[in-house]
Amino acid sequence: MIRILTSKEAEGLLARRGARLAEAERVVAPILEDVRRRGDAALIEYARRLDGLGDRPLAVSRREMVQACEEVGAAFFSALDSAYRNIRRFAERQVPQEFWIKFPDGHRAGQIVRPLDSVAAYVPGGRYPLPSTLLMTVVPAQAAGVRLVTAASPKPAREVLATAHFLRLERMFRVGGAQAIAAFAFGTETIPRADRIVGPGNLYVAAAKKLLAGEVAIDFIAGPTEIVIVAADGDPRLLAADLLAQAEHDEEAAAILLTTSRRLARAVAQEIERQLATLPTAPTARAAIEHHGAIVLVRSLEQALEFANRYAPEHLSLPDRSLLAGVRHAGSVFLGACSPEAAGDYASGPNHVLPTSGYARIRGGLSAADFVKVITVQELTAASLKRLAPAITTLARAEGLEAHARSVEVRLDERAR
Repeated sequence: MIRILTSKEAEGLLARRGARLAEAERVVAPILEDVRRRGDAALIEYARRLDGLGDRPLAVSRREMVQACEEVGAAFFSALDSAYRNIRRFAERQVPQEFWIKFPDGHRAGQIVRPLDSVAAYVPGGRYPLPSTLLMTVVPAQAAGVRLVTAASPKPAREVLATAHFLRLERMFRVGGAQAIAAFAFGTETIPRADRIVGPGNLYVAAAKKLLAGEVAIDFIAGPTEIVIVAADGDPRLLAADLLAQAEHDEEAAAILLTTSRRLARAVAQEIERQLATLPTAPTARAAIEHHGAIVLVRSLEQALEFANRYAPEHLSLPDRSLLAGVRHAGSVFLGACSPEAAGDYASGPNHVLPTSGYARIRGGLSAADFVKVITVQELTAASLKRLAPAITTLARAEGLEAHARSVEVRLDERAR
């Protein structure tokens, strides 16, 4: 059964489980170097040995995607379209806007926004097919205007292939793990090099992204999924269902309820057991609940929020908007009893690729803004340069950069002639 802890006993939850990245890095480093040196030859060897590629080509054909579309049925495409529309609409609003400012001295400055040339989306191929991950990684890139969006997944399920066709994805590859990340980072004869690699993955994918972060841009290094729920009261069935929804992802997933009510804590613990009895994913969910789940008794909702901010969870569920102003660190926030985390996983609009392991302290989830560059622009007139010259030249000489100062003064001298 899930643990019920006092706030003092729960301090250990704040010490994140190590991702064992150092060990994984030693495993993947030779793979990365091999793919860098030998390209497709190395990639195919690893894909056959680790991904079950067999004699199939690395590239998924358009015919395979079309066939997958015929197999999944109309209901799947209806759901896909509904989710796509919300994700696209939200992503379009996230793209930074261009602007110009005119300063009192007469000069103008602004920013222009340009998409990256190439983005690669990684879709895990583990125990569950994940078409939603393809949506969440590809749609924001398309909304940002990226010209070339590619994807990779080991043993892509028919739902993933059908989604790729729905998104008009031109190129998808049947490869996974560190070898896929290396191929996107360096480029091979078959797989084009990407400017940024996004999407979740296992420990080896995370290690590969970490090692190649200087070679290619990444989203972030993610650990096991997690949720923190804050509740003073509520329906135990809903709270238990939300904890289990997170726990069924992975045996390492963390599902934590913070509550002021011992009665509610006991009721939720009992409800978890009742729901586990009929849950098809119970073996995974039970392992996660027993090893990494907890119900924590707190003195007040304010204390719960303080704990949540220290934890900086991937997903944070709050009873209503009244606590929202106190949220400092969270990947994504879900307000009210009718806002389950599953809505964000699939169809409500915001991205489900989110920071874990405390990284929500420094950034939010994947955004269309991750797929563009904001380029600043400045335009000075002779008059505005003259007004700014004393500040520029004084600061330049304070830093010992005489040529900087002279590059301004020579223009003023030219105007004086």
